[in-house]
Amino acid sequence: MTEIATFGAGCFWGIEAAFRRVNGVVSTSVGYMGGDFPNPCYLDVCARITGHAEVTQVEYDPDLVSYEDLLNVFWEIHDPTSLNRQGPDRGDQYRSVVFYHTPEQEKIARQSKLKLQQSQKFDRDIVTFIEPAKDYYLAEEEHQQYYEKHRVKKF
Repeated sequence: MTEIATFGAGCFWGIEAAFRRVNGVVSTSVGYMGGDFPNPCYLDVCARITGHAEVTQVEYDPDLVSYEDLLNVFWEIHDPTSLNRQGPDRGDQYRSVVFYHTPEQEKIARQSKLKLQQSQKFDRDIVTFIEPAKDYYLAEEEHQQYYEKHRVKKF
């Protein structure tokens, strides 16, 4: 039986590409979560009127990869100390956020964040939000597996 994990860490194209390479990940998709605007499109989210974050939703086999392992990937592929910004992308749609689907995911995410903060890997506070999952709105087809479609080899 598979489980779902949802992460926001900047532009969803690269985040999805990184998770697609993880053994045990069954499928991925990109979309929008965390706002209060129903059925947003990419332009709505980019206009900063929805409150949604760009997210990658990961379906995974917990017998092959743990939620904690997915969190480790998440922490490595973006800057969790950067508030509402990743690289040149700015705005709350690019916020660092873990959307948990179960109480167990919440517990693991909070412990993982605390452990990373205590490791002093970063010289600033980790600003990643940890929030309950809300409605997930699938992004337009042109955004799905973007790096594969455009043969981008960044990840």
